[in-house]
Amino acid sequence: MFQLKTYEKAESITNAIELLTANPKSRLIAGGTDVLIRLRDGKAEYEHLVDIHDLEELRQCGVKDDGTLVIGPGTTFTQLIKSDVIRKNIPILAEAAGTVGGPQVRNVATVGGNICNGVTSADSASTLFALNAILTIDGADGQRQIAISDFYKGPGKVDLKQGEILTSIIITPDNYQGYFGHYHKYAMRNAMDIATIGCAAICKIEGDRLVDLRLAYGVAAPVPIRCGKTESMVSGRKLTEKLLADITASVKQDVNPRTSWRASKEFRLQIISELAGRVVRKTVENAGGSFQ
Repeated sequence: MFQLKTYEKAESITNAIELLTANPKSRLIAGGTDVLIRLRDGKAEYEHLVDIHDLEELRQCGVKDDGTLVIGPGTTFTQLIKSDVIRKNIPILAEAAGTVGGPQVRNVATVGGNICNGVTSADSASTLFALNAILTIDGADGQRQIAISDFYKGPGKVDLKQGEILTSIIITPDNYQGYFGHYHKYAMRNAMDIATIGCAAICKIEGDRLVDLRLAYGVAAPVPIRCGKTESMVSGRKLTEKLLADITASVKQDVNPRTSWRASKEFRLQIISELAGRVVRKTVENAGGSFQ
């Protein structure tokens, strides 16, 4: 039994902000796949809800004239998978979306909710980290933008103040045009499971050289993380098996996994290293290259 005290259905983004501001105890609900579980478990902070599920202005995916991709945070994972805009321009995000839960979850869970719940295992988060996504946030004090890498403040904590709403996810042309990618989720079950480790990579190659590599992980630290040291180390190098071996060794310097009931730190480090090799190899192959 859900112990709801107030429930308001927003008619627009502006109305949602007004409702959130009027009741400082209120929280947003979109797909509800996370919120309703917490409410069922008796979490008092979810007893006042503002519903933004049906706001079409949050469910649009498009391309601006300058090539900038704009993804509505209310877009469900099924919609991401089927979106021509996503499949054509950033298929890695559709690939990651396909690993979320099962069909029933993907039909209602939203990419914005996946980001805003702040968990490091979010399948969309590491991909959006690799794409250098920018988040647009609207609130009573106006609009602001923040890099997704700055949005995560700690386990379950994001830079979203009371009365604010994530209204768009932006990917600029220089962060996806000419890039190819791959996402792999390692979990204990093949479906309907939380990632033990999630790995996303995108790259740009020229001839036999790796011009740029972006490698991101989920569950490899308290928040999703990019492998900055490894990325800098490999930039501009020739596509050799030695380079791939260097990547698999280097990523361990960039991450900080922990031991939990799901997996030990040592096991996660092994998976992180193994996935680096597999995912980067596949990413380079998707770009039309190969390691020699």
